Amino acid sequence: MEVLHNLALGFGVALTWQNLLYCAIGCTVGTLVGLLPGLGPLATISILLPLTYSIPTGGALIMLAGIYYGAQYGDSVSAITMKIPHASSIVACIDGYAMTLKGKTGLALFTAGVSSFIGGTVAIVVLSLLAPTLGEVAFLFGPADYCALMLVGFVCVSFVTTGSLVNGMAMCMIGVLLGSIGTDVNSGMQRFTLDLPFLADGVGLVSIALGCFGIAEITKNLDSGEERSPFNGAIKLMPTWPEFKRIIPSALRGSAVGSFLGILPGGGPTIAQFAAYAIDKKVSKYKHEIGTGCIEGVAGQAAADEAAARTSFIPLMSIGIPENAVMALMMAAFVIKGIQPGPNMIAGHPDLFWGLVASMWVGNCFLITLNVPLVRYWLSVFKIPYAVLFPSILFFCCIGTYSVNNNLDDVFITALFGFMGYMFLRLDLDAAPLMLGFILGPMLEENFRRAMLLSRGSFGAFMTRPISGTLLGLIAVFIVWQLVAFFLQVRRKGKFVPVVEPVLAHQAE
Repeated sequence: MEVLHNLALGFGVALTWQNLLYCAIGCTVGTLVGLLPGLGPLATISILLPLTYSIPTGGALIMLAGIYYGAQYGDSVSAITMKIPHASSIVACIDGYAMTLKGKTGLALFTAGVSSFIGGTVAIVVLSLLAPTLGEVAFLFGPADYCALMLVGFVCVSFVTTGSLVNGMAMCMIGVLLGSIGTDVNSGMQRFTLDLPFLADGVGLVSIALGCFGIAEITKNLDSGEERSPFNGAIKLMPTWPEFKRIIPSALRGSAVGSFLGILPGGGPTIAQFAAYAIDKKVSKYKHEIGTGCIEGVAGQAAADEAAARTSFIPLMSIGIPENAVMALMMAAFVIKGIQPGPNMIAGHPDLFWGLVASMWVGNCFLITLNVPLVRYWLSVFKIPYAVLFPSILFFCCIGTYSVNNNLDDVFITALFGFMGYMFLRLDLDAAPLMLGFILGPMLEENFRRAMLLSRGSFGAFMTRPISGTLLGLIAVFIVWQLVAFFLQVRRKGKFVPVVEPVLAHQAE
């Protein structure tokens, strides 16, 4: 009954006309960037982050969340019709594009849209039930426990996003060092400012996000020089009843897989789609058809993709740990608004938390409308020339950065991080751990100092407390496992091959 009462509170917030408008804008923009090759929720949220300064807190977060899960809907369209995937729609290319070659484009798009709606609905139920429970558990955490939890987040996100623990932790440390630039809160001394006055308050969060994700991604796509032609095929959307019945079982399986993997640190839509597809190939009644243009091959991965996008908000909002790069940017939006995600958010801002949860279902309804009956009109987006699109985005990046503090130095800093982000992409280094380190670094330092003050300088507090001791033990086990894997692979092949290399290779294909 308490959950129903909380959801009633949330719908009261989400159904105001202002929040409905922001939700519709987020879903529409998310669908648009999902369609456009080379863009995605990560770059778009980083570009629009400066707008959150002038938008009310609830509306800003609802809009950014709509962009994220809206892009999961939209990116399947380009994958199915033109075999142009984003990271979270790679699997959709397999059976979805095969169905397009068979003249079943409309059926594939309808399957993806309905399955995404089912996956989003299931995930919202899971989010409503689990996030408050995890938030109550998080109240047991002290400063030492939060330090250990942040280290777990560093290790998990670093390894899963980059495939290499060393590379990921190195990027995290760069982020932590960037986060330490500015004036020390405790001593009042300036650190690493190079005697530059504009660095006294530290490096701007928006500058790093826009540079490392937005500008870097656009520069990479300009550098690729790829040319793509618009989709001109016929679209007939409505399936027959037997075809519709085949969608439901796979969509429910994908929803369960995506809801579970979305909660895990380092999980998310990319991993969930592969897992759901693999399960369908094992248990589906039509498993022998999967891979040749089968409804189940589209339904399961689409539902898992959307479900994982929604449940990835659980670690962020319940314990304050972002599990992937997009969630790190969402955390940045919370911080910009003066809200610290975690158990205190659920208890201190119940209208904001439950309003965001309720808006996800409202957004689900918007998206099913946008992506099923109107999909043939969305495909006209492919006709926008890149020579017009990308320079326009770069222009708005500069305007957005300048508008935060009305300081031209911020634009130069953003350009510097854009160059750094582009070099990271060329070196196959993921900027997500850097963003995580930048956001969590100051929090880690603050909790570490508190823990040391409470223990009077004894490091034993980190091992004697049950929660922090357990978390540090898990980190030790993970690192030992990586070392064992390293030596075993060196012994077999004479070189180190990351454990997740087969998955990453599959994604690249």
